[in-house]
Amino acid sequence: MKEYQLILKEKKIVWGETIDIERLVDNKPVNSIRQGANSNMDWNLPAGVYRAKEIVIELDKMLEAMLVQLGEPVNSDPTVLLDSLLANLAISGRLSSLPLKSLELEDHAGIEIRAQAVRIGEQLVSWAREINAEKKTLAEFGSETLSELEFRSHCYGHPLTPEATAQVWGPFGGPRIMQIYNEYLHQFVLLRDALLPFANWEEVPLEVKEYREFKGLRFLEPSREVFLTQLFKKKLTHKSIIQYAQSVVSSGLEKVGYGFQYRLGTVLPAGLGESARTASRYLLRWHPVQTIQVEDAEGLAAVSFDYEYDDYYSAPRKEAGKGTPADDELLPEYGEDYYEPSIARLLPNTSTDRTTLQFSLEMKGNEFAVDLGQLFRGQRFLYRPQRSSYAGSEFIKREYINWHPAEDILSHSGLVTNADGIHFIPTGKNELVLWALLGKLYPENVVLLDKGDQEELEAAYVSGKGFGTQFLVL
Repeated sequence: MKEYQLILKEKKIVWGETIDIERLVDNKPVNSIRQGANSNMDWNLPAGVYRAKEIVIELDKMLEAMLVQLGEPVNSDPTVLLDSLLANLAISGRLSSLPLKSLELEDHAGIEIRAQAVRIGEQLVSWAREINAEKKTLAEFGSETLSELEFRSHCYGHPLTPEATAQVWGPFGGPRIMQIYNEYLHQFVLLRDALLPFANWEEVPLEVKEYREFKGLRFLEPSREVFLTQLFKKKLTHKSIIQYAQSVVSSGLEKVGYGFQYRLGTVLPAGLGESARTASRYLLRWHPVQTIQVEDAEGLAAVSFDYEYDDYYSAPRKEAGKGTPADDELLPEYGEDYYEPSIARLLPNTSTDRTTLQFSLEMKGNEFAVDLGQLFRGQRFLYRPQRSSYAGSEFIKREYINWHPAEDILSHSGLVTNADGIHFIPTGKNELVLWALLGKLYPENVVLLDKGDQEELEAAYVSGKGFGTQFLVL
C-alpha cells in the first residue's frame, strides 16, 4: 500500500492508498471512427476512461475527416475551423457558447468559474491545433475512409465565423460537413463545461459509456443545463458544484456532501494542499487516491463525505476565553514559529451511516483533530483585510486585543467563538496549523492576515461583519 500525500510548503498531508490511474486510460479496444449502421463511416467515443487531452485526440478525427472532404481549396489547413471553435469557447462575443463576461459576477464561485472557462477553452483549442498538425488520423485511416464519414448531428445552433460559414457551406461543403462540424463544436463545448469545477481539470479521469441514442459527452447535457442555469442566475453554491462534478465523473452518487470518492479517485475542495491565503474557495481537485477502504462488485465504492455538523450555526460552541492582552503594534512578534507539525493526516470515520473525515495533527505532544468539511467551510467564509471608506472611523479605535496560542484554540471541543472582543491567533507560519484553525473557529468573523502590521490591521478592523467578536489569524 502506497500512501497518498500532498506537499504544502515542506509540510505533508497524507491519507488513503494511491490509485494507479494510468492502467485505466488508453485501454480502449474500439476506435472512435468505425463502420456505421449503413455503408458510411461513423464517429463516437468508445466506452472507457479519458482525460481531457485524450478526448481532444478523438475529436480531432472528425476535424481531419472534414478537411479531407473539403478538399483542395482548404488544403488540410484547419485554421478557419479552429478559429471558429475558439470563438465558440470564448466567454464573450457573438459566437460565445458561455457568455460569462457580460455577467457582472461578483461572487467568489462565479468569478472562479469564469476564469476557469477562459483557461480551459484556450487550452483545448491549443491542443486541437497541436494534435491536428500531426495528421495521425489521416495516416491511420487514409483519405478514402475519412471521406466516408457521415452522420446526423442534432443541431444546437452553434454559430460560425463568416470564414467558417464560407468553408462549411461553400462549393466543397454542404449539409454533410455541417453535421460533422456541429458535432465537433458541441463536443468541445460539453468538454469545456464538464471540466469547469476542477482546478486540475487536465488530470481528471472521465468515465464515458457508449450510448446508441447520442454521441460522446452528450450524456452530460441534463446536468450541464442545471449547472449553467444556476451559474447564470448567480445562485451557484459549493453544493451545486459538487453535485455537477459527481455527475460529470459518473460517480452514481445522489447524496451531496463537500466531496466524494468514486471508482477513479477522490474529489475534494481545491484548497487542500494549497496556501489558505491564495487557494480557490469553490473549485474542486481530483486526487488519485482511495480514501475509504470500501469496495463493491464494481471495485472502488462511491462515497459522499459529510460534514460533522450539517448546520454549523447549530453546532456546539466553546468560548476561547479572555486570552492574554496584546499590543497591536507588536502582533507579528507574538507566539512562536511552529516547525511542527510537519504532517497532517486525513482520518475517515465510517462508524455510522455518515462518512466524515478528520484533519489530524500533533502539536507539542498532543493530537488535535478538526472536521475536514468544517475546515473548508472556514476557508470559504473567511475575510481578508479590505480597504474601506470606514477606515479612520470610530469603529477602528479598539481598546484591546487578546492573543491565544493556536494549541489552546485547537484543544476546545466544538467550534470556538467568544462573547466579544478582538482575538489574535498566530499560526507560527505553519500552513497546517492555519488550516486546522479554520476548521475550529466559528466561521462568522474570521480575518486572515498576511503581515499583521499597522496598515493591514487598520483594514482588518473594518473587514468582516463590522461588529461583534473578531478573530485575526496570522
